[in-house]
Amino acid sequence: MTARRDKPEKIRCDACPVMCYIAEGRIGACDRYANAAGELVRLDPLTIIDHSADKLVPFLGDNDPAEWDGDILATERPFVTAVGAGTTYPDYKPAPFIVSQEVDGVDMVTVVTEGIFSYCGVKIKIDTDRHIGEERDVVRAGDEPVGHVMTSEYGSKMLSLGGVEHLTGGSKAEGRITCDTLLKLCNREAVELTIGDTAHATSVIVQAGQPPVIDGETERLMRVGCGSAAIGMFAKQWAGHVDDVVVVDDHITGVLSEHQAGKLLDIPPTGIGIRGRRSTPGRYFQVANSGTGWGGTDIVDPLTILKPFNPKIAQAGQSLMMVSTTGEQYAYFVLDDALVPRPADIPADLRKSAELIAENCEPSVCSVLFMGGAGGSLRAGVTENPVRLTRSVKEALTRVSCGGAEAYVWPGGGITVMADILDMPLGSFGYVPTPALVAPIEFTLRASDYADLGGHVQEVRNIRDILKPTTRRLRPPSAQNAPIDTARFGWSGGGSEA
Repeated sequence: MTARRDKPEKIRCDACPVMCYIAEGRIGACDRYANAAGELVRLDPLTIIDHSADKLVPFLGDNDPAEWDGDILATERPFVTAVGAGTTYPDYKPAPFIVSQEVDGVDMVTVVTEGIFSYCGVKIKIDTDRHIGEERDVVRAGDEPVGHVMTSEYGSKMLSLGGVEHLTGGSKAEGRITCDTLLKLCNREAVELTIGDTAHATSVIVQAGQPPVIDGETERLMRVGCGSAAIGMFAKQWAGHVDDVVVVDDHITGVLSEHQAGKLLDIPPTGIGIRGRRSTPGRYFQVANSGTGWGGTDIVDPLTILKPFNPKIAQAGQSLMMVSTTGEQYAYFVLDDALVPRPADIPADLRKSAELIAENCEPSVCSVLFMGGAGGSLRAGVTENPVRLTRSVKEALTRVSCGGAEAYVWPGGGITVMADILDMPLGSFGYVPTPALVAPIEFTLRASDYADLGGHVQEVRNIRDILKPTTRRLRPPSAQNAPIDTARFGWSGGGSEA
């Protein structure tokens, strides 16, 4: 007779609203918690950022723990992040780690927790002049809507992805795909997005810190400025070498001979005519439709934006240079006897001026900023009276950071934060299948201020007491001050911004 085998005992994880039952040796749906011999464990290591000019302290797990003397203060600004810390769910519990240390003679406390953010998303800045969509166009990942186009900024396009309406306000598939898209973007992975409908759909591959790939083409440069700004910056390079210059731009096309810069350099009128809406002298709007051609327009032949030259002013033999705002496209023309511009070999000095424009263009990259609202439940892990934490943040008594990265706190009510994911340790973000993102957030303040706002002072532990062989210690991903730097607080005479 075969002996009956008992099923492995499962334990219930209470780290998020899903509340998985996890069998021994298995992990939960979030890939963050596991059942290790009947004990619920966090899989990722607690992470400390070492703000020091000295050599990088190795990951403790790579060494014999006996070789480590426990001196965390070997570095100048150790900062305990919430990466790998765990959550406060179901929200009546204090934050997983409330850490004290002395900094510049001041007793400081840092409260760390991995927040479950249903109200969150990313703001994306894509450096390009190429047309990727109209304002308010829907952005899709696969077949699901995950955000929309906001607007254009100077040389960039802006997207808003995620938010509670997509995470929980649509279909189950929309929420799942939105959460997956946000997670990949925040963990610096490449994501392909489709903008617009089938009539004018654009494919954009976005990855933080990398150039965008638009309809299969990798973008290289963001424009040095609009057409008018380029005229002002490079007018001296053109004066004496060409009769007129047109800088083609989707927003503001510039004309040297009409522009104030040209007037001050004594460049005479050329009788040129530009299609579009004239704004001020030498500045034209709407010369063409948006697109992927010259200067972010849909034109391939720049001569299509020209009207006939004025025969009362123009002369045969007159020269004209046309160039894009990145210097990547340029052409040279000479007027024939009928005052029609004909292509000609561009002089070396003018070719160099186009190369100078390109040299002054910055590399095109994608920027991804995490944005989320810290709700009342998350704040309850810091204090039994959550509104006091909000007030402390607004008064610059408490500084907010995300994975050790400085966070911008929006004015107004609540604690709405925004942080550059490139300033955070790689792999800072997780998810729960509710769906929601799990993101690190830290609150740093004086120990006395923490007591005054009703903090969980009985849970405070010294930084020396939380280190384990699995603690991960990293350099800050970017050059920035430690969130625990005392000069940044309102009471020290620092800025008023939390």
